[in-house]
Amino acid sequence: MDVVGARIEPEIEKHEAAEGDMESDPALERELEPVPRWQDELTVRGMVAALLIGFIYTVIVLKIVLSTGMLPTLNVSAALLSFLALRGWTRLLDRFGIVSRPFTRQENTIVQTCGVACYTIAFGGGFGSTLLGLTKNTYELSGDSVGNGPGSYKEPGIGWMTAFLFSCSFGGLLTLIPLRKVLVVDYKLTYPTGTATAVLINGFHTSEGDKNSKFVYCNCAVCILKQIRSFLKYFGGSFVWSFFQWFNAGGDACGFVQFPTFGLKAWKQTFFFDFSLTYVGAGMICPHIVNVSTLLGAILSYGILWPLISKNKGDWYPANVPESSMKSLYGYKACICIALIIGDGLYHFTKIISITFKGMYRQFSGKRADNRVRNVDNTVSLEELQREEIFKKGNLPAWMAYTGYALISIVAVVTTPIIFRQVKWYYVVIAYAVAPMLGFANSYGTGLTDINMGYNYGKISLFIFAGWAGRDNGVVAGLVTGTLVKQLVLISADLMQDFKTGYLTQTSPKSMMVAQAIGTVMGCIVSPLTFMLFYTAFDIGNPTGYWKAPYALIYRNMAILGVEGFSVLPKYCLALSGGFFAFAALLSMGRDVMPHKYRKYVPLPMAMAVPFLVGGSFAIDMCVGSLVVFVWNKMNKKEAGYMVPAVASGLICGDGIWTFPSSLLALAKIKPPICMKFTPAP
Repeated sequence: MDVVGARIEPEIEKHEAAEGDMESDPALERELEPVPRWQDELTVRGMVAALLIGFIYTVIVLKIVLSTGMLPTLNVSAALLSFLALRGWTRLLDRFGIVSRPFTRQENTIVQTCGVACYTIAFGGGFGSTLLGLTKNTYELSGDSVGNGPGSYKEPGIGWMTAFLFSCSFGGLLTLIPLRKVLVVDYKLTYPTGTATAVLINGFHTSEGDKNSKFVYCNCAVCILKQIRSFLKYFGGSFVWSFFQWFNAGGDACGFVQFPTFGLKAWKQTFFFDFSLTYVGAGMICPHIVNVSTLLGAILSYGILWPLISKNKGDWYPANVPESSMKSLYGYKACICIALIIGDGLYHFTKIISITFKGMYRQFSGKRADNRVRNVDNTVSLEELQREEIFKKGNLPAWMAYTGYALISIVAVVTTPIIFRQVKWYYVVIAYAVAPMLGFANSYGTGLTDINMGYNYGKISLFIFAGWAGRDNGVVAGLVTGTLVKQLVLISADLMQDFKTGYLTQTSPKSMMVAQAIGTVMGCIVSPLTFMLFYTAFDIGNPTGYWKAPYALIYRNMAILGVEGFSVLPKYCLALSGGFFAFAALLSMGRDVMPHKYRKYVPLPMAMAVPFLVGGSFAIDMCVGSLVVFVWNKMNKKEAGYMVPAVASGLICGDGIWTFPSSLLALAKIKPPICMKFTPAP
């Protein structure tokens, strides 16, 4: 599973800071406010809210990664929900005359950090990709091949998944702790997502709002009240609609999910609107080009390519092999999808590495840019000095961070081979040895470009360790070790994003670290429990059902390719994959070299890749979300600016939360009473 497209660039574009001001926020022009002690930033109500938000978004994330795998960035939505939850709670207490402690931006930052750390485990831990790729069902779907040997699978279990997550999720929190001041304060790296989240939180906690952001035409309290009401209204409507959909889906191919919007022939090629409010909401959050790219990918694959290749069944590939085998049509689907992902990823990997080394050269050669916020007389602002003072306090000693990392790596070296017999202890040693170097390069690149390359480091590791482990152990070793490297590298960059948010909101690094650790513990417990509920209640990994989980097969087939090479592929598959690899790289290059007014119309290969496996229905849902935002902006751009995140969050949360009671109903063997089905007329 890859996080695609919905970074915070739209928020950054809306936020036009003054020239030379890399970190503009509404606090700059007000008097210095008293900063609470770091212990006071960690509150019981905050941790309860973080657990609730973490659970809600874990359910939402798992629903998305187990259906299509295309996950938008939900940080802004989580920041908004954490603010609405605690502000609503404090106002409710005020109405009853109960005095409560003030709700500060520091507490808001802690809740958002802890909640995001919790649900990050749901997609970073591999529940929709590498860990699910280990299951017996995915093993059987991959077909008979030399690399996909007997016994190269492991069924999910709460115990081993929790132990594995605990062994690989905390190392990333410690690798770069001694360098956080260098990356955030000394180098002044932008970390656009962290900056955008801080701007949002700072805007929430001012009486005037952020004049540079969304709150531009009305009192901030009025806007917040509208957001709360809209969120609750659309949350309730989405939840009720999801229940109504379930009520009419009592059988195979039943319900609104199978509504043939454009006719039965188009429906057979997955072109229909399935009324999924989760993806409508995701489409409202994602930039328009992401949604259009998914639709283009669906048209190119299910509209043109697969029908043409299917006509050569029996010539290009055997007619008697299972449809899910790599030697059948699925081989073309998986390999071309992988080619698009790797072509785009390899180009960006090369670009980010070059930018990283170029930036590091400038830093070390004394060409460092001073991005401090300055006053009109060119003096450093008091706000900036206060930020730096807070950020420098509460350092975790370097020896403690390195000792903790060494102890965690020892635990991983001992436990991982016990959980997975195919993984040798020295694989884990190598993964933990190279992770700090890779983590620094990734965190530096993320600070410059806002692109976290953790998944690409994981894919490269998957190929290397799968090929090294050989035919008998390669698939499992590649999937597990790739997950381990990805987690270590991914989390270290995410932590730096959060430190940037904390720096701009004047939140203590100590409380940020504690919140990250608590959120990670929550995620390591909540994610396996929620995943097992889904796995037990639904038919996860069925290529023809709703819960396709496409990235499980993609990652397993990557590991098989790492073991076997390209001999397993059907006729002309390698040539087609090479063409789409070059196509993806050229598209990505075109977005960088073309003028801005043209590059925004160039499709994103990573977004185009997803429909090659899962079809076009979710792409149509997301384009509906884009259409809603487009029309809303035309009618009332100012209102759309601050209402779209609230409405989209309500749609996503309502539909996502319904998955939890529906899974409980499935476990209780309670089926929907009605089957609404659409068939051709006699």
